[in-house]
Amino acid sequence: MELNLVQRLLLIGILFSEVQTKEKPGPMSSECLGNLLRITLSAEYFENKHLSLSVVDQSGTAWELGEAMAAQCGYAVTYSSWGSIEFRASALSCHSRLEKDVFTVTIQIKASPTSDMSNATTHLKSASCHYGPWSPRELICGSNYMEISVRSEVPQTIKDFVQDEPEDWTFVFPEAKAEAASIWQIVFHQPEEKRALLVSNAWSAGYGLNTTDSRVLLRVPHTAAQVQLVKDQGITFSVLRSSTFYKYQWVILMVDTGVACPVDGVDYANKTITWTVPKYIPPLSAGVTSFKDVLVEAGVDLRKLSAKEMASRKYVLLNELNAIMMKIPIGAEGGYYKTSVSNGQLGTKYSISLFLEHQWEDSRWGLTKHTIIKEIETPFEQAEVSITNNLNLSARLMNVTVGTFLPDVELVNLTIEGVAVAVPEVVQHGYLIHRARYTNGSQAYIIQIPLDAPSVKKEYMREAMRAYTLNVTLTFVTHPSSETFVIPVIALSAVKDAVLPSARGFCDGRNLHLIVSHGNVDQNWLPFISDWHLTPEGAQKYNYSLRDNGTHLAISVPFLSSHVNYEGFHTSAIKASFYLTLKDGLTLAHRRDFSVSCIFSPSELIQCLPNGTVIITAIKLVGDEDLDTALLVLRDRQCKPSLVTEKTATFKFNVNTCGTSRKFNGTTMTYENEVLYFRPGNDTPIYQLKFLCSYAVEQTVDARYESKKSPPPSIKPGFGCLTLSLKLFKEKSYSEPYQESEYPVVKYLREALYFEVELLQPKDARLDLNLDDCWATNSQSQDSLPQWHILKHGCENNKGSYRAVLHKVNYSLRAKFPQHLKRFEVRMFAFVQGTSLLQEQLYFHCSVVICNTKQQPLDVFCPRRCNPGKHRLAHSAHPHGQVSSGPVLVRKKNNQERLNALTSDRLNKNYFGL
Repeated sequence: MELNLVQRLLLIGILFSEVQTKEKPGPMSSECLGNLLRITLSAEYFENKHLSLSVVDQSGTAWELGEAMAAQCGYAVTYSSWGSIEFRASALSCHSRLEKDVFTVTIQIKASPTSDMSNATTHLKSASCHYGPWSPRELICGSNYMEISVRSEVPQTIKDFVQDEPEDWTFVFPEAKAEAASIWQIVFHQPEEKRALLVSNAWSAGYGLNTTDSRVLLRVPHTAAQVQLVKDQGITFSVLRSSTFYKYQWVILMVDTGVACPVDGVDYANKTITWTVPKYIPPLSAGVTSFKDVLVEAGVDLRKLSAKEMASRKYVLLNELNAIMMKIPIGAEGGYYKTSVSNGQLGTKYSISLFLEHQWEDSRWGLTKHTIIKEIETPFEQAEVSITNNLNLSARLMNVTVGTFLPDVELVNLTIEGVAVAVPEVVQHGYLIHRARYTNGSQAYIIQIPLDAPSVKKEYMREAMRAYTLNVTLTFVTHPSSETFVIPVIALSAVKDAVLPSARGFCDGRNLHLIVSHGNVDQNWLPFISDWHLTPEGAQKYNYSLRDNGTHLAISVPFLSSHVNYEGFHTSAIKASFYLTLKDGLTLAHRRDFSVSCIFSPSELIQCLPNGTVIITAIKLVGDEDLDTALLVLRDRQCKPSLVTEKTATFKFNVNTCGTSRKFNGTTMTYENEVLYFRPGNDTPIYQLKFLCSYAVEQTVDARYESKKSPPPSIKPGFGCLTLSLKLFKEKSYSEPYQESEYPVVKYLREALYFEVELLQPKDARLDLNLDDCWATNSQSQDSLPQWHILKHGCENNKGSYRAVLHKVNYSLRAKFPQHLKRFEVRMFAFVQGTSLLQEQLYFHCSVVICNTKQQPLDVFCPRRCNPGKHRLAHSAHPHGQVSSGPVLVRKKNNQERLNALTSDRLNKNYFGL
């Protein structure tokens, strides 16, 4: 299929933007090279332009140049060393104008910024060259055609010629038609037959024919059907044997227009190109009886080189007896490397355009001038592409340099996570592409990508190190051949910026809680308990809580569960631990371990019900792995557990069964039993858990038990904290407290203040909140003076004008533990300082005592009623603390004013240790 030269030029035109060339005057320049003319289009002038090239004939008509027309008419279009486009025309090309020894060629260039050639600018270039004198026979072996022109001054009579068809000069080539001599018919001599074509048919077949007053020309595309490949002296030639008949006045004349051009003859060895051309070419030497060399010249790019110039470039030209040989070092000046792709692999070829001009004299033709233009490409040589990663840690950028490449390579897209993205669009994915050009003409591409870009893979390595991996595939195209190749880029950067997940653990009365704060390395880490992957479904099965909000992973497990380890046992405490492991989601490599250990009360294991039913849970300690909880028994070995797990066994029985013993002690009755484990065939237990239930005459009052092992465990008791608050409410219903934004609160004389003291934590029904003293000050300090007492030793202070009233707290949805709240009101009849009414801000304070509702008997510090004679905090060992609230602004009714919103001293919460 014919490739339109315009399309080729578009590709080369685009390449202009990639090339740095020396500035030339104007957009085009011309050069005369013997019987050839070269017009060069400036790369800088036509940068980023789409081009269309046409040849203009003598009538001014522009003929758009295509591959077929170029081969038929003696034109060639090439590019030189990545840059400028070169147009080459033969002296006897189709549209050249001949006047004596001067030939003129005119071309038209249209340049447009867009591929549809809209808004194109037109440039004309006309160039003339002098050429002469002509040899009797001149041959040109070009890259796309063979050309022969012979002198026609001496006619030769054709004998035994029979004309099959009447002459029809109207089909003659227009240029020949106007001349006195014009071609009529051409005969091709082939081994099997001779074939004659009229001019019109030969022209349609792609041949170029022309005549002048003194010469006959035949131009043959290398692809013509009548061209034969003939091997002689080890060299393959492209050969056409033909005779051309032309009309000279009223006489038909014939000339030999046979032509031959070497096809191969190029060898590559020891990094040297060797080009061999035989001197005696049979199709051109037929009938010759004598042969004499006249001149041998050679050069590059149609420029002849002197012996000195060849030596400086290390070229060697040998004129031997039977052949002419030219040797060129690969990579030498005059040629250039270009990119090549073979089976998807990147490589290079060295390219050089040699030419040889050989003139000889023989007995038949006299002087023959044979010009051979040889485009040589070395075999494919695979090239390695370097990939360098330069990390800019301060900017957190990966700078990956890919290359170097030759200038004929262009990066067109990146494949990012399986999606091909064109270079102009990669910025939307966080990429920046830069091109670096070097003085030797090579180039490299620099890919810049932030470490935190989604397409950069992050992976934890060790300690505080993270590995950042860029994995993209680059697609390149070569110009003008449009070959594509890909280069996978895998760049790794190790950065010390890993934030490992951390955890905190705590326990409430019945659960162990572990909260893991995610770092920046554990996005793909999975939670494991030993070798069991903890999933939401698995957690639900065991009644665990598993939640992940993206920043924290929260896990809660009951105290009595299969994955809790019991590591210590004492009469007053049990040490329970929960262990969590984070593993890599892909490799399951061990990454981090977390654990939480808490002290639980043994009361969690035993229930002594009023009806005499006892529920006891025995636990298996760490180190007792061979203990089978299903084989645990009570003193009566027939009493076995009703519920068994891997680590626990639960018994439910009545105090009158299972070998339970009973003791009386004053007003209480104590029941005792044991959970035992025996090895088979051994009557001595290796596990013994003793437990008791004590009942008062009217109800159960206490429960305790102990574990006996060898050696017995020793565990320290744990500690917790209580949280208090003092709030001011708007009404006696105690339904709506003042919010932080409403402070300071403005109150007027004779208005009541409704206060509530609350034990916020823990929600333990066995704890009782008791007020000791409550007082007011005019500063935040609880010890500042003066002080106005509101409650004293838990009793209402009815002295003075600020009377206090205690209010009973009943159960409600908000007060689920009434014993944790105390409420009182004080009416603001007057707060005086000396003899003056205080109209400043007031702060209110209370001291409290926390008592045990199960304490028997009640001590003097926890009477749970007003005790005017005892100060509860003086020698109390009970938990105690102080709380404050405020400020409250005191105003008279006739002095009421609107107050701007002020920033309040926020409600204080006080903590104290148990």
